[in-house]
Amino acid sequence: MKKINVPLLASICETAGAPGFEQRVRTLVIEQLKDVVDEYSIDNMGNVTTIVRGKSSDKKVMIAAHMDEIGFIVTHIDENGFVRFHTLGGFDPKTLTAQRVIIHGKKDLIGVMGSKPIHVMTAAERTKVPKTTDYFIDLGIPKAEVMKFISVGDSITRQRELIEMGDCVNCKSIDNRVSVFILIETLKQLKNCPYDVYGVFTVQEEVGIRGAQVATLAIQPDFGFGLDTTIAYDVPGASAHEKITELGKGAAIKIMDSQTICDYRMVRYMKELAEKKNITTQVEILPAGGTDTMGIQRFTPGGSIAGAVSIPTRHIHQVIEMAHKQDILQSIDLLSACIENLDQYDWSYR
Repeated sequence: MKKINVPLLASICETAGAPGFEQRVRTLVIEQLKDVVDEYSIDNMGNVTTIVRGKSSDKKVMIAAHMDEIGFIVTHIDENGFVRFHTLGGFDPKTLTAQRVIIHGKKDLIGVMGSKPIHVMTAAERTKVPKTTDYFIDLGIPKAEVMKFISVGDSITRQRELIEMGDCVNCKSIDNRVSVFILIETLKQLKNCPYDVYGVFTVQEEVGIRGAQVATLAIQPDFGFGLDTTIAYDVPGASAHEKITELGKGAAIKIMDSQTICDYRMVRYMKELAEKKNITTQVEILPAGGTDTMGIQRFTPGGSIAGAVSIPTRHIHQVIEMAHKQDILQSIDLLSACIENLDQYDWSYR
């Protein structure tokens, strides 16, 4: 049985890269692919665009995986050295209590998310749903020391290492570093591509799908695939219709999310190919949330024929996230097969 490269996935997930501050992830991606792809470049926003030349340049295929993770940015340092922040991307505030974070200033400093102790809360405060503004970051040092290293505008990320839990991997930033991993591994094994393949590692997806829009405008692809995590709500208390996807049931073929209705031809192509290649898949309809698929589909003249491979993920947009190792492998297989067989399908409207 094939296995994923867990050390590489851990390195990608553990690397810091809040929206707008993806430089460490970008360096890692380039190091992995500089000797694999035919070309690579970095645009003004920081997207990394790699190119694997196919048998024909008549059509272009774009695959996007965003490098950024949900994080924070320093907005204020008070007289006691406590740090206030603003979110970069969507957080579930109740998961932040007493969690470690890293502030990336002149040097990285570990802090903890502090809030009012339950012992001194009023009865009303104890039942209140927490807000991100209820938290501050405690670095354990006085303001004079904080100011040597930290400034307003510095980025903040979660501090969690990757561990293996049974058949799963658990870490901060599975969203969307697992897709960065999948795209890297796919580009390494591609062969006999019918068309030129543009593998794009995008920036600032978590704050509005910004990098994918810019990259798509430059590439103008004919075909496109988004790569991102999706909800796996296969846990106690979930009704069958709420699950979206389930861990261990294979790569998910996106039908729609709140930003994109995938081209029905692409959905059909992906389903038929998965069956032919014995790749385990499930379908995904996500009622809220969007991915780079939106940018790929819309930001080229006339649009592109777009779909997405989604990776089922539990505990998404929380302090830790979890994905199944076999789902990751199936996602690599599905994406590779989809790229390599594009010229074998009838793309006419029918």
